[in-house]
Amino acid sequence: MNRPTLRLDLLSLAIACALPISAVHAETANPDDAQPTTTGVAQLEAITVTAERQQKDLQEVPISITTIEVEKLHVLGTGGEDIRFLSGRLPSLQIESSFGRAFPRFYIRGLGNTDFDLNASQPVSLIYDDVVQENPILKGFPVFDLDQVEMFRGPQGTLFGRNTPAGVLKFNSTRPAQDQSGYGQVSWGRYNTINTEGAIGGALNQDWSARVSVLYQRRDDYVDNTFDSASGNDLEGYKEFAARAQFLYAPGADFEALFNLHVRSLNGTARLFRANIIRPGSNEFVSGFNRNQISIDGQNFQNLDAFGGSARLRWDFDGLSLYSITGYETVDTLSRGDIDGGFGAVFAPPSGPGLIPFTAESADGLPKHKQITQELRAASTTDAALQWQTGIYYFFEDLTIDSFNYDSLAPGRPQNGYVQQQQKNNAYALFGSLEYAASEALTLRGGLRFTHDKKDFVAERFQSPLAFLGVGPIGPITAHPSDSDLSWDASAVYQWNDQVNTFARVARGYRAPSIQGRLLFGDTVSVAKPETVISYEAGIKADLWDRRARLGFTVFRYTVNNQQLTAVGGGANFNTLINADKTVGSGFELDAEANLTERLLVTAGLSYNDTEIQDPNLFIQPCGGGCTVLDPAGPIAGTVSLNGNRLPQAPLKVANVTARYGVPVGDGEVFAYTDWAYRSDISFFLYDSREFHGDGLLEGGLRLGYNWAGGNRELALYGRNITNELALVGGIDFNNLTGFINEPRIWGAEFTARF
Repeated sequence: MNRPTLRLDLLSLAIACALPISAVHAETANPDDAQPTTTGVAQLEAITVTAERQQKDLQEVPISITTIEVEKLHVLGTGGEDIRFLSGRLPSLQIESSFGRAFPRFYIRGLGNTDFDLNASQPVSLIYDDVVQENPILKGFPVFDLDQVEMFRGPQGTLFGRNTPAGVLKFNSTRPAQDQSGYGQVSWGRYNTINTEGAIGGALNQDWSARVSVLYQRRDDYVDNTFDSASGNDLEGYKEFAARAQFLYAPGADFEALFNLHVRSLNGTARLFRANIIRPGSNEFVSGFNRNQISIDGQNFQNLDAFGGSARLRWDFDGLSLYSITGYETVDTLSRGDIDGGFGAVFAPPSGPGLIPFTAESADGLPKHKQITQELRAASTTDAALQWQTGIYYFFEDLTIDSFNYDSLAPGRPQNGYVQQQQKNNAYALFGSLEYAASEALTLRGGLRFTHDKKDFVAERFQSPLAFLGVGPIGPITAHPSDSDLSWDASAVYQWNDQVNTFARVARGYRAPSIQGRLLFGDTVSVAKPETVISYEAGIKADLWDRRARLGFTVFRYTVNNQQLTAVGGGANFNTLINADKTVGSGFELDAEANLTERLLVTAGLSYNDTEIQDPNLFIQPCGGGCTVLDPAGPIAGTVSLNGNRLPQAPLKVANVTARYGVPVGDGEVFAYTDWAYRSDISFFLYDSREFHGDGLLEGGLRLGYNWAGGNRELALYGRNITNELALVGGIDFNNLTGFINEPRIWGAEFTARF
């Protein structure tokens, strides 16, 4: 699967020519709205972010931040993709999933969690409209009608959410306003891909305003299951609906209340696992591999229904503001798939493709889930040199996880395994921060957060798929981890002049103990100790070329103590939580953008993330499917050492570039927009092997269109993954050389109307 070097050379050339530019598109859709310079080329608009829980200019915040605004979100999401389309579009960000559209796993600077359990804890926190989305299923809520996406790298535990040692992704929906506004967007593409979204909002009366947003996406099945004698396509289709209703009550300048209700419904195909698609001794596809075909004898589907709401209140008093943020989320999901990726077994022929040692068909669901969060925060609003914030945060989650196994070889595929996990999680935090303007040029900031986290967990196996070996029910097995911790950060930003700021930051992050209780093929529950990280970063943020260009550059180094890792699958077909004594990471991020000419906006981003596990006493069981393991053997037969390995799903390099060029035609504009994202090679698991390894991946998009009526009407042709790259992006390692692949090429047309 070696990629042509020409494509990498073109990407490198594009980035080199674009510097200094960024992974952030901060322009409006109509470049004529920006302020002209003496050269006639428009200035970039200022970017406002909320990384410090207050509206501030991006250039003044001492944190490594990348943002994506509305037009770029629309372009990247045109092909009906889920939240994974953001992967690689922001430096140091990787997103992948073995569940398909329902369960994204995020990695920032290499820190993430490959665990596919519905109870998995992730070190990247996703915050949607100021409410943390803790469960990994909640993190997949669709991206639509957003005002901005912000990514704050490094530990962000003093002011945001919980469990944030890697950083925060923050989504901000477009708020209601008194002025009427909205948009409608519809696209059709290959495989009958339909992506429709829209919003309408405005005043209800002088005190109330509202905004309603909807999204509908669908795609036909396009993968043919050749095991089924019936002709036609059977898999990889989906139907997804999401909606959001917001109501803003603002009777005066001293109070406002913003209420949010949102729903999601998904019906489609779970991730397709494909047996023996990897050539032994390499990570190349086997000869004759066809992405539009599969041969499985199990069922494959995914259903999800979610509902949530929030109330965000603000009171303004003399010298301070008081905030209350209340959130509620619930989700019900069931996902079933043929995990062995084939049909039959060696002991029950016919079987294939390739070697199928044993069958594996399973399902996981959340029949019960509830999350409640409450934050109370006060912040100063004076002009004094010293500013402050303080608050309390409460988190409660109650969930039940059902795990099933099925006998694919028996008539009707009867259930032959059932495990249930139940967990209640109570956590609270006290936090505060101070910001001091030591001079006109120097601003200092420090924050503290005390967190207490307690989990009550019980798991029980009611039915074992290994009953024929005498394995029966087990449990209930309980665990009650509890822990307290103090997180902190300290930073400084120095303004050299109106165009250049430098900053430095040191921060300590924390992740509470985690529990893994998948008992279908094991008899124990694993508990990971709490994880802490110390991160150092320094950088420069500059406006260049009379504010026609913007640059952000950060260098960093971090050390994670007791990092929580998941030994996924392997020869035992059993997930186990482990702690690595130490993991270190270092690198840099570059964000830049520029109006190179009156009609050409170019953006680019680049990151380098070098990670290493440092624990000479950490050993795990590698694959059970004939892979070529590259790590040294451990002291116990069948184990290997992880010492010195990079983290899984942690590319060393991530790069992206976009270019938008427009030419006035009549009363409108003809434009071309292209975007490219590259990530270097990755390992799918904690151990290194020749087979379960992804080569560097370069994917691009193209959009050609015409807009008129001041940019409020647009008709465009689009393409996603226009070079039709085919790549391994993940694997299942307990049975055979099974993998899953990236999204296919999608092309189509789109019409957008704004008002």
